[in-house]
Amino acid sequence: MKVDIQTETVIDRPRDVVAAFAGDPSNVCRWYVNIKSVEWQTEPGVVQVGARAAFVATFMGRRLAYTYEIAELEPGRYLKMQTTDGPFPMETSYRWEDAGKGGTHMRLRNRGDPTGFSRLLSTMMGAAIRRATIKDLALLKEILEAGKY
Repeated sequence: MKVDIQTETVIDRPRDVVAAFAGDPSNVCRWYVNIKSVEWQTEPGVVQVGARAAFVATFMGRRLAYTYEIAELEPGRYLKMQTTDGPFPMETSYRWEDAGKGGTHMRLRNRGDPTGFSRLLSTMMGAAIRRATIKDLALLKEILEAGKY
């Protein structure tokens, strides 16, 4: 069973500010609760197609290590990262759109096709991913609206 989870929020900050902060893997430990570390494998801080970063996270009581590569990028509007390593190949994408009065509507989408043992847990994983991303977007909103970036 495939996992395809989309969450969204409106952040009271300009789209370019939200996209620059959220779209930079260097910042993910600040707003993704489960991500513990990020190490660039390409030039640090350069967000471009082909850039790679290694992530370490905890999820459902397990330590996960995986590398994301930026696969698509439309600066300020869209970013897609993907990995094919590990038991749960995943794609994460962000879409940013203007939302009246200088705000930003942000969509966060996680898609994957678990293999092996992870496949048996895909329904539970989907629910856990949804809960986690709702919390992550709430924290991102709090950080950006408070100017703590």
